[in-house]
Amino acid sequence: MNIMVIVAHPNLETSRANRAFLLEISKHTNVEVRNLYQEYPNWNIDAEKEQQLLLAYDRIVLQFPFYWYSCPPLLKKWFDDVLTFGWAYGPGGDYLKGKEFMIATTTGGTENCYRAGGDNWFTISEFLRPIQRTITKCNGSYLPAFVTYAAASQDNDTYLSQEAKRYAEYIQAPSRLLVH
Repeated sequence: MNIMVIVAHPNLETSRANRAFLLEISKHTNVEVRNLYQEYPNWNIDAEKEQQLLLAYDRIVLQFPFYWYSCPPLLKKWFDDVLTFGWAYGPGGDYLKGKEFMIATTTGGTENCYRAGGDNWFTISEFLRPIQRTITKCNGSYLPAFVTYAAASQDNDTYLSQEAKRYAEYIQAPSRLLVH
């Protein structure tokens, strides 16, 4: 399976967790990594190039820090510019049919913060529903998200190393093995 990881982290050089993830997945030849903030520092997204890249992969992983209960702004702009009417949805918009999409995100809060009655009131799955619906509206298959909680507060590099290994295994697992 060909996998493309689209990384959207506005401060990747300071992120211990997302950098650990990238280091781990760089060991896998079937995983291509694209860094949106590096690729488009001026925010002028080449939609046609991005669409052609999407067609070339079986699974697309959207990796980002959970950012004000959503994704970072350049990834939102990527959705707006790339997933267009007539290409990704609407009449003739079936180019992503059969493509698998997965979110891989890191949070500052603990898992207990992301549950009904927790500090954030909602589960991570509830917060990710707009992205899930964007993917399903575009005829893609939405796979269960990979989430690393409390990533920023972990002073223990062993934890992040273990999470990175778990991440690399997760994004390459057959979809039938992923739990909803």
